[in-house]
Parts: sequence; structure tokens; C-alpha cells
Amino acid sequence: MSSTPLPAPPVVVVMGVAGTGKTTIGPLVARALGVPYAEGDDFHPAANVAKMASGVPLDDADRGPWLDAIGAWAHGREGLGGVVSSSALKRSYRDRLRAAAPGAVFLHLTGERELIERRMAGRKGHFMPVALLDSQFAALEPLQGDEAGVAVDVIGTPEEITDRAVAALRAAALAP
Repeated sequence: MSSTPLPAPPVVVVMGVAGTGKTTIGPLVARALGVPYAEGDDFHPAANVAKMASGVPLDDADRGPWLDAIGAWAHGREGLGGVVSSSALKRSYRDRLRAAAPGAVFLHLTGERELIERRMAGRKGHFMPVALLDSQFAALEPLQGDEAGVAVDVIGTPEEITDRAVAALRAAALAP
């Protein structure tokens, strides 16, 4: 009897503007796929967190070391699978992550600005102020057709969003 090896679980980067639920949905997707989760915010240097907390958006130079740290984590998980959150707003940021982890796929959490603003206003203890949401939307470059990934709307409960996300990843043959 021959057996076909199962495909390796992917490294999924949960992306989107602040307030879309990356930190909520990411661990749920990881659990559904049976892989570890890493919180992208934990990869930020203290200077980045302080800058955002003071209401100043990060620039590309600020994001470089953060993206490299996330990319290193993703690289270490290739063939093993994992889920990590990262806004990954620009194509160039996603290209940088893919350079480190070529097999990475993206789960873009999307939603109406008003819904996301309400969610951001209701969260406690997060360093990212609602005032930076406009800069996030201004920087956002949605996934392009040649990028491995799916977009999922954030309407609904975390469980509903997760179910749609995992189903979309599997339908696109991006997850076992």
C-alpha cells in the first residue's frame, strides 16, 4: 500500500489594517490548522511601539527590522506551518516577507472603515490609536492576483470569520 504524503502546513501571514482582528483571528486560524501562532506586534522594537502610541505612523525604515524579524520567524516555520500576524499593508512588505519565507501565504482581513473604527475604539490597552487608522487605509495595497492569499471580510463573530478564513485558504489550496 502506498501513501501520499500530506502537504506541509503553510505559514499564514494574517494581514490587514489595525483593528481588523489579526490578534483575535490569527490564533483561531492557527488552532484550526494545528500550528503555532506568533503575535506580530511582539516583533516590534520598543521605539516603534512608542512612536505608534504617540500617534505617529511608522515609516518604511521603522518597519524594516520588524518585517525582517517576522520573516525570520516565518522562515523557521517553513515546512512545519505557523500563523503570524503582520499588517503587511504594502506589496513591498509582503515581498520582503516572501523573500524570507517563499512559501508564505496571506490571509487579508478586510472590512468597512466604520466597523473597524468601532472595534478599535472598543479595545483596551492597545498601543495603536484610532487616529492612525486613516494612515493605515492610505498605505494599504490589497493582495494582487499573483500573490498567494485570500481576502476575508471581518463581519461576524471571531468563530464565523475563522471558519470563512480556513475554508477560503483550503478552497484556494493554500492549506491542508
